[in-house]
Amino acid sequence: MPDKPSRNEDEYFARRDAELLRQQRATAQRAVAEAERRSHHMKCPKCGYDLITGEWHGIQIDQCTHCHGLWFDAGEAEGLLAHPEPNVIARVFRALLRGVAGAKASDA
Repeated sequence: MPDKPSRNEDEYFARRDAELLRQQRATAQRAVAEAERRSHHMKCPKCGYDLITGEWHGIQIDQCTHCHGLWFDAGEAEGLLAHPEPNVIARVFRALLRGVAGAKASDA
């Protein structure tokens, strides 16, 4: 008597294979998303170079080592706006601009 799988067996293995494929695709998608996240961590959104973190008046600001762009993480700009000292925003930006101008001059 030949070993021919029954219809129920065929359906069972087809469902099992489909579920295994779905799980493998989900695992691969998670790995791709994680690799993408890691490759962009602390990279400038404008030019892709590394960001360095500096602190000015208690607020952390990320600055690009190449284009000298300035980036605030969530909540940091609000922290600057809520600072108790009057005119701190203008002082911080003047200090940042002096730093950027100095960095650009040293790049030349």
